Amino acid sequence: MRVIVVGAGVVGTMHAWHAVERGHEVVQIERETEARGASLRNFGQIWVSGRAGGEELETALRARELWESIGARVPGLGFRAIGSLTPVRSELELAVAEAAVARPDAAARGYKLVTADEARRINPALRGAFTAALWCERDAAVEPRPAQLALKQALLASGRYTYLGGREIRDVVGEGSVRDDHGDVHTGDAVVLCPGAALSGLVRELVPDLPVRRVRLQMMQTDPLGEPLTTSVADADSFRYYPAYASEALDALNSGQDQTATAAVHKMQLLMVQRRDGGLTIGDTHEYEHPFAFDTVEDPYEHLTEVVESFLGRPLPTIRRRWAGVYAQCTDTGRVVHRQQVRDGVWLVTGPGGRGMTCSPAIAETTANELGW
Repeated sequence: MRVIVVGAGVVGTMHAWHAVERGHEVVQIERETEARGASLRNFGQIWVSGRAGGEELETALRARELWESIGARVPGLGFRAIGSLTPVRSELELAVAEAAVARPDAAARGYKLVTADEARRINPALRGAFTAALWCERDAAVEPRPAQLALKQALLASGRYTYLGGREIRDVVGEGSVRDDHGDVHTGDAVVLCPGAALSGLVRELVPDLPVRRVRLQMMQTDPLGEPLTTSVADADSFRYYPAYASEALDALNSGQDQTATAAVHKMQLLMVQRRDGGLTIGDTHEYEHPFAFDTVEDPYEHLTEVVESFLGRPLPTIRRRWAGVYAQCTDTGRVVHRQQVRDGVWLVTGPGGRGMTCSPAIAETTANELGW
């Protein structure tokens, strides 16, 4: 079989991976020379802990297995089974963590409530003040900036993979055939369009009422911390944004403990993970209303700095990079992804939202299974 994959972000690249793994020939086409969208502008977290139950959790757990197995074969991914800690300070925050640990699927997620001293034994860099923490053993991390390049090199080594960068697909011209902006036609037994957040142009022509929205976020990265941050770290505001934490305790937190004004305005949570060079990737905000701003604003960075320093008990290293990114999210946020046959032999896969990095290997595996690869 010959498979045409359009888009070289993590979702598209994982589709290419599964097709090659099953013995097929793959041509992957990317409008940029190399992917540079949300797949590179995220935390690199394999974030099982916050996922909703049912299909979403099953997808995340399967993806976690796949990330680990692929990471063993492709060291450039930088896969690390580091887990995560969410320190809590107030009784309301603690109650949400306790409700999470009481979930029927808590063991599958690797949830455990730990004391502050136990949390510091797991992650000695957390020297600030907190009373307890939610430990999530199943969470992991990869390196988002080099991940696609590392996967591409592994795919090229198969001898069944061709990469075409700097080409934008303009038309579907027949069953399993697309035309790029160089005028070249690419024909396969299947075409999978993985456009990420690029939802205009051809995608809009194919699906005018696509039930997917775009979300913008701001993030930053620091100089090396100078010591290991042995887990990912979240703050209790993250409870407000992930469906796994829905409970009466969360309702009480939302009604009884306000976010800071900055966090509320920018719909913020803290997520933090250490890169292999020792720097910290820190975020994030959520912006839903279009048109998005073209610039970043400083208040969220000041808020994040304050929260991180309160957990570390020390000044944050110098911030070296600030950026914004945009990802695609199904308007029905309970859906893992939007997967649709849009023409004969052509499928569209987009909208995983903030779980794209986490779930992409399993999303692509499901596509491969459904298409009979």
